[in-house]
Amino acid sequence: MLSLNEALDRAQSLVSAARKAGADAADVVYGCDASSGVTVRLGELEDVESSESEHIGLRVFVGKRSATVSSSDLATRTLQTLVERAIAMAGEAPEDDYAGLAPEERLMNRKLPALDIEDDEEPSPAELREQALMAEEAARSVAGVTNSEGGGAGFGRAQTALATSHGFAGAYAGTSHSLWASVLAGEGAGMQRDYASHSARHRRDLEAADSVGQRAGTRAVSRLAPRRIASGTMPVIFDPRIGNSLIGHLLGAISGASVARKASFLRELRGELVLPEGLDVVDDPLRVRGLRSRPFDGEGLQTSTKRLIRKGVLTDWMMDSASARQLGLEPTGHATRGGGAPGVGASNVHLEGGTASARELMADVTRGIYVTELAGQGVNGITGDYSRGVSGFLIENGSVSHAVSEITIAGNLKEMFARLVAADDLEFRYAINVPTLRIDGMTIAGE
Repeated sequence: MLSLNEALDRAQSLVSAARKAGADAADVVYGCDASSGVTVRLGELEDVESSESEHIGLRVFVGKRSATVSSSDLATRTLQTLVERAIAMAGEAPEDDYAGLAPEERLMNRKLPALDIEDDEEPSPAELREQALMAEEAARSVAGVTNSEGGGAGFGRAQTALATSHGFAGAYAGTSHSLWASVLAGEGAGMQRDYASHSARHRRDLEAADSVGQRAGTRAVSRLAPRRIASGTMPVIFDPRIGNSLIGHLLGAISGASVARKASFLRELRGELVLPEGLDVVDDPLRVRGLRSRPFDGEGLQTSTKRLIRKGVLTDWMMDSASARQLGLEPTGHATRGGGAPGVGASNVHLEGGTASARELMADVTRGIYVTELAGQGVNGITGDYSRGVSGFLIENGSVSHAVSEITIAGNLKEMFARLVAADDLEFRYAINVPTLRIDGMTIAGE
């Protein structure tokens, strides 16, 4: 793995080589990922793994034509071949009026913010094994748990460097620590599985291993003896660990690339009410120790906290430079980057504005579903039609009742968002965080 300074030097050298070879403009992104992990099952070591990979991607522009090439071989001779190949490919590419680097005046030109996303403390394989064993043992100790799919602990480090021919150069690194456990409860055909996990940038922020395991075991046991229920229309309440998928669909619909392709069910609603007036959706790439925090985006633009939804109103699309040009707007600092051309994506996102407790959200539900797991991919990004298999619990007269399964919920996301009610129990555990959510009037397909 190159150091950050070495990676930045390599990227800048490749940009210079591309310009000398005839490119009108160029940018280079370097990425490296290193990880280690330990998996245990039934109290015994099952797997120890360690991996490291690095790549470098070159994008060149010749007039309105562009090409992107990448390599995992960073040798000088290979990189020279990379330049030659990219220039040749650009010469054969079709013209694109929207292609180009980010606007120079919008490039980040100040010191990188202190996001504290890199932990100097790297656990040893022995420490990872101890944490994995502790998580699985805590899960297996829950009464009713009968088998295990395992427990695990991991550590990862990622580095990114970006250089452009019009003056941007920056690099940063981040780490992640993780724990998980997955167990089964019951016997035979009645067995039920569930899991728990947690990830954090710093080891000291990671949830205790026995707490993760205890939650996994408790969840599995609570799902025993599920029943099917009669079809109908009723309220659906989403547990926060899966309710964030709803906001994930919203983010996909406000991606500039989707809007430009007319592939978004929200494409006509910029500046309009899409959520109830009391709710905001915030994208915060500068959150200290955030799981997706980043000091600059995939094109070198400065990142900033943005309210994508303010008091229910969709304020703007998330755009990289290409989609912004296509829409006649300005990029928003949402470019993402692997080894290829930029895409569009959010960072740390949360939904805020809920005022009722989770219990109050449920209190007036005579009959409904509390969803804890989703299955299937029945979401149409163009129309907003939504259909997912679910498991969870029946709600009767304001209280959670028995487990339910083999149920499908359906609706349209545009209408679902308009009816969304949020609780006040927001916690920051994931890349997308939401409180308990309620949507009335959903179609339930059961027996």
